[in-house]
Amino acid sequence: MSRKVNPKTAAKRLQNASKLRPRLAIVLGSGFHCVTHAMEVDATVPYSKLPGFIKSGVTGHPGETLIGQLGGVPVLVLNGRSHYYEGHSMAEVTFPIRVLAEYGVESVLLTNAAGGINRKFRPGDFMLFKDHINLMPDNPLRGETPKDLERFIDLSDTYDPGLAKTMRAAARIAKTPLRQGIYLALPGPNYETPAEIRAFAKLGADAVGMSTVPEVLVARQHGLRIAALSCITNAAAGIGKDGLSHDEVLDTMGKISNQAQRLIVEFTKRHG
Repeated sequence: MSRKVNPKTAAKRLQNASKLRPRLAIVLGSGFHCVTHAMEVDATVPYSKLPGFIKSGVTGHPGETLIGQLGGVPVLVLNGRSHYYEGHSMAEVTFPIRVLAEYGVESVLLTNAAGGINRKFRPGDFMLFKDHINLMPDNPLRGETPKDLERFIDLSDTYDPGLAKTMRAAARIAKTPLRQGIYLALPGPNYETPAEIRAFAKLGADAVGMSTVPEVLVARQHGLRIAALSCITNAAAGIGKDGLSHDEVLDTMGKISNQAQRLIVEFTKRHG
């Protein structure tokens, strides 16, 4: 179990891999690996070389850590994530975030692909998290609390206003329309029913997905500044006319990969 592995071990290996010391980490979700093409990579460390890390078996999640520069700014990139629906525990899924905190990053940008619940959203839109609704069946903070960390974390202002402002400025420079909304997290792996989507819309959700929120909780526990970004890859069940598939997710991400790359590069430049 990753919770029994000391995150300092993996953090030390990453520190030894490069002399760069990024303050910003980026977690690349489904289809976002295009961002790495704009990097000047100083070091690549496969997840298999980092104790406690798990390589995802899902297409679009390569499973490697990159340290380098993006837009001239040092960054640490987690290229892919593991998921609760793959059978991993919440502790395992979120372990890389604990490593990032031990490594010394101050801010984290989490990305994912999501289904659009808000009827104004279209496939290919980007949505910045304003807030989230967590319907995952487990919580990564349950159980023993790491030393010097808070068990009962406050989520009143989870998503950092300063980072949100930076992302909005990046979107203007990149000429990329940016929506804002509420993300609803489910365990997956099945997609939702039309009835569930109607219920989630009444709860106030704008988009739905199967990741990210567990990482947010752990990042918050460690005091990291957080921004989260979804690419709306499809209309949720009952809203669009077509059926849902992971191939559709990757196809949409392929079409907007240049936009995604520009947006995140501009965000990184302005993060500094």
